[in-house]
Amino acid sequence: MLSSGSVSAKSRLLLAVCGVVGVTLSGCSDPAESSAETKNSVSYAWPVSQTPNWISPISSAGHTSTINASLNQVLWTPLIEFNTSGGSMGWDKEASLAKSVEFSPDGRVATITLKDMSWSDGVPVTSRDVEFWLNLIKANKENWANYVDGRMPDIIKKFEAVNSSTFKLTFDDVYNQDWLKSNQLSFIQPIPQHAWDKKSDSGAVGNYDRTESGAKKVFEYIQSEAKDMASYDTNPLWKTTNGPYKIDTFTSSGKVVLAKNKKYDGTDAAHIETVKLLPFTSVEAEQNALRSGELDYGYITASAMAQKETFEASGYKITPKPGWSITYMPYNFNNPKMGDVFSQLYVRQAIQHSIDQKSISEVIWQGTAEPGYGPIPQGSDSPYLSEVQKNNPYPYSIDKAKKLLTSHGWKMGSDGVAVCSSVGTGENECGEGIEKGTRLEIKLLAQSGSTETDNMMNEIRSSLSKAGIKLDVKSAPVNSVLSQTPRCKPSQKQCDWQLSFFGTSGSWYFPPYPTGERIFGTDGPSNFGHYSNPKADRLMQKAVSSKDSSAMVKYSALLAKDLPVVWMPNPVYQVSATREGLKGTAADVDEIYPQRWHWETQK
Repeated sequence: MLSSGSVSAKSRLLLAVCGVVGVTLSGCSDPAESSAETKNSVSYAWPVSQTPNWISPISSAGHTSTINASLNQVLWTPLIEFNTSGGSMGWDKEASLAKSVEFSPDGRVATITLKDMSWSDGVPVTSRDVEFWLNLIKANKENWANYVDGRMPDIIKKFEAVNSSTFKLTFDDVYNQDWLKSNQLSFIQPIPQHAWDKKSDSGAVGNYDRTESGAKKVFEYIQSEAKDMASYDTNPLWKTTNGPYKIDTFTSSGKVVLAKNKKYDGTDAAHIETVKLLPFTSVEAEQNALRSGELDYGYITASAMAQKETFEASGYKITPKPGWSITYMPYNFNNPKMGDVFSQLYVRQAIQHSIDQKSISEVIWQGTAEPGYGPIPQGSDSPYLSEVQKNNPYPYSIDKAKKLLTSHGWKMGSDGVAVCSSVGTGENECGEGIEKGTRLEIKLLAQSGSTETDNMMNEIRSSLSKAGIKLDVKSAPVNSVLSQTPRCKPSQKQCDWQLSFFGTSGSWYFPPYPTGERIFGTDGPSNFGHYSNPKADRLMQKAVSSKDSSAMVKYSALLAKDLPVVWMPNPVYQVSATREGLKGTAADVDEIYPQRWHWETQK
């Protein structure tokens, strides 16, 4: 998912920094209040400039950050939760509603049994709640952010409730079972049919979801309620949950207070009574909060690694946390001005050759980032990683970048920016759709709030300029970047974006089986730039319908060479700073599991 990417992510400070740093928390506190001996709460820092903006467990376009996912999964227990922390992949059964998944001998039917759990109002969670979710998604799949044509829910040919706790799903074809569990069934989110199957606040609950028209109205009602952030902590709709926590308070600035759900009866109960999830507008503000002892769980930047011993002396454990992720900048191939330019592989090759990933990783990220050369996560062993991707087909070389441009009809202008001088589709011409006089000037909207990202963009802007490519960088919070760089048609106003970056903590976090149909498939919902390669589509399709990993390896090699995006250094999700005595944080990477946090004296 986007960090996000993300790719997904806080109280005014005390003492000298209180009221100065411009954060959005409610007030100052005594550092002593953060000690394990004096409280049963935890203060956690959201990633800089990343705040939740969507509460509905049914995802919506523009609201797919891991911050929203983290909040959702502690309120509503997912059917199947996968935890990919540190590159370790597996089904997290404790955090899942499903007790077992069994496939028929031919692989076409999955029989799923639910744990014995209840909603917060005492009503049992049943197969009907799964059917409710599935009916809503089927009738509204075009408005569901995770929809890919031919995938969930299209692959479900039949739903059958065996009894209140067991159901069967019949698929339209035979698929790779690892892919099914981690990439498809993990999307299923049981929701309370007995409380939500209605068309308005005052409307009676019925079985509206069992007709297409009814399902559309119920879906519209639920999603419209989710647009009202001001009511997240008061709306009765969001009070019916089955997760280990419930929302106590929610502010539009991003401060969220979670309270332990006393009625939770699952296998992943919370230990901490109160969890404060706190927003920050800058890294400096967050790190000042650590220095002042205001946070129990935060993070430091790569550049602050030189001060690691100082933070440790203040009572924090510093831990780099890599994610199962990739980082990239998508091109907008539908942009009316630069889309035809981006469509030329030699242009993308020139841009890739101009990015010194190794130096950026070592110097700017202080060794907390790993160069990335393709669509499969690197930095840990993987049977899906090709030698082509591993060996970097486009190493840093300004000379190669310039030669690619000049040999295809571009000449350096008086200001150092390359200009198309030879129009046409020949080998020594600019390419189809590129007009004479077109300048290689690219606009980039990049995530704000990170010194490393700012420095990285300055470095890339400088190196691109040496190749004759001008990069104009504008920064915005990650939610704004995601909303301003959507999938679009050339004729639409919102298609004016050209290049996008939302990867300060990684752009995309994968489930265990790292297929890329959602981000690189022709109709992928998160394929923001509309990259399309029929060969890649075929390989992705083969990867999900076969146990043979060769299709994934070929896919890795193809996209490493074809450059659907600008491949970028992949930073660790975060370098966490955890107060000594706070345990149970090992699984927290792209998503958090606050129900597992506990003070050493609690267990």
